[in-house]
Amino acid sequence: MSDQSAVPRRVLALGATSAIAEATLRLLAEQHASFFLVGRNPRKLAAIHDDLLTRGATAATTYTADLDDTGRHPAMLAYAVTTLNGIDLALLAHGVLGDQAEAEKDYAVAEAILQTNFLSAVSLVGWLANYFEAERRGTIAVISSVAGDRGRKSNYVYGASKGGLNIFLDGVRNRVDRAGVQVLTIKPGFVATPMTAHLPKNALFAEPAQVAGHILRAIEKRKDVAYVPPFWGLIMIVVRSIPRRIFKKMNM
Repeated sequence: MSDQSAVPRRVLALGATSAIAEATLRLLAEQHASFFLVGRNPRKLAAIHDDLLTRGATAATTYTADLDDTGRHPAMLAYAVTTLNGIDLALLAHGVLGDQAEAEKDYAVAEAILQTNFLSAVSLVGWLANYFEAERRGTIAVISSVAGDRGRKSNYVYGASKGGLNIFLDGVRNRVDRAGVQVLTIKPGFVATPMTAHLPKNALFAEPAQVAGHILRAIEKRKDVAYVPPFWGLIMIVVRSIPRRIFKKMNM
């Protein structure tokens, strides 16, 4: 980020062990940010903690939690505010791809995908929106997906969870923008992460470090929505423009 004054100094990372989050945090560590890192795996959190300090982070605190447990969110977030002495940036990066075929057969599988990708984010963003609105500043950056732009038979449960999240973020943004709060919806396409390790790779796949750079530039420019890499914005214009009578016969 070119403008040093725009660099978030106090960063809350929810789902800090995700590949995209880790790559983004590394860039912020080089700018001497401090971190509150939340994830489910304490060993991975400890490794990221040490790596960020090596890269220049001012401070880092780890917090082990399953973010599906929404009842723990208020206390956890309040503790993050106290530990960091305020938050400049909240990055939500947790999520699951899930198993579409199993979700079609078993509602419990579909519900679990929606709980992680949508409902837990609603709880977190709701609390953070109230906090930042009262502060009249700050950034909420949420990793969604291009899959939320249109339902496709290959992943429509995952897509629905991200589509619902996108609409929720639109509404929150419309509410808190006038208070000086940025709400950034991040829409990656294919990214080479453990979540997509089972998918055959092609030229559309980006590396987490590449995505991280786009995320920080979107924060710096105070964008509302960022397709990452940006060419996905053009791809999704085409996908959304296909007439339903044609789209429903396509193998997507």
